[in-house]
Amino acid sequence: MKEIETIHAEGHVICHDITVIIKDQIKDTAFRKGHIVTKEDIPKLLSLGKDHLYVWEKEEGMLHENEAAKILASVCRNQYMKETPVKEGKIELVAECEGVFLVDVERLRKINSLDAMMIATRHTNQAVCPGDKLAGTRIIPLVIEAEKMEAVKEIGDGRPILKICPYVRKKAAVITTGNEVYHGRIQDTFTPVIREKLAAFGVEVIFHETVPDETDQIQAAILRAKESGAQCILCTGGMSVDPDDRTPGAIRDSGARIVTYGAPVLPGAMLVLGYYEDGTPIMGLPGCVMYAAVTVFDLLLPRVLADVEITREEIAGMGHGGLCLGCETCHYPACSFGKGY
Repeated sequence: MKEIETIHAEGHVICHDITVIIKDQIKDTAFRKGHIVTKEDIPKLLSLGKDHLYVWEKEEGMLHENEAAKILASVCRNQYMKETPVKEGKIELVAECEGVFLVDVERLRKINSLDAMMIATRHTNQAVCPGDKLAGTRIIPLVIEAEKMEAVKEIGDGRPILKICPYVRKKAAVITTGNEVYHGRIQDTFTPVIREKLAAFGVEVIFHETVPDETDQIQAAILRAKESGAQCILCTGGMSVDPDDRTPGAIRDSGARIVTYGAPVLPGAMLVLGYYEDGTPIMGLPGCVMYAAVTVFDLLLPRVLADVEITREEIAGMGHGGLCLGCETCHYPACSFGKGY
């Protein structure tokens, strides 16, 4: 850094915080380290007794924190995101639409392993709404070597490390299984729960049937649901290993490729997830979805509606963070449940 007269400081970068103190009125930072002096700033600086300033002396091969923050943000930013104005060397990214937020965790780790810089994000696989904060970027010092930022660009490789997948599946089918419901012995309290959860994402239920615990009837209802134009098929009930629970077999026999029967998540271990050749997802939902505030269904539904295919490996990874603590007052999604995958 170098010392210059304040009257000649326009366009220079201040190297330290400058405080304003007015007795019984204010004590605050008038100008922060890294601020670029404007013509309008000069009278105020002089009024604070700053006839001279220490400013950053531009060196070949070095970048100011604001320039570096823009590079970090460019490596992160993707469609449906906007940048906040750079402030004190920091840029944040904000969501512009509803959808599922995805992070390339491995490349994020590589960038954060480089010296003197950071990118902080929210967890991957989370549902986001317009205005939600997604990430923040900055370097640690005031200036950084340009070659280090070139290393960031190499990791980015022209592919943003962040992504929002908007919800695209807006029509669902619900198939309620169970002799007790089919024969009117008890009221169906499962389907209303599913309807409510789908409505929160703007999804319309265009097909609903109630069938007994018979494999062929469940399978036939699934095929009718598919023919109805439903973009997502949800089967409720009959998911355990009891002899009368036929839903998993009916889903398999309907032609779906089964990704998993079972998930390392509590509540929700008895989940079935599959896909048809045209990409239509089908889920068999265990009974816990009916009464537990948050289950595996809540973790996977946003991805299903955003048409982000879920793999068996990802299901296996859900065990880390897949234990709901059953808090007396549920704070999901502001809790640990499902954040590990």
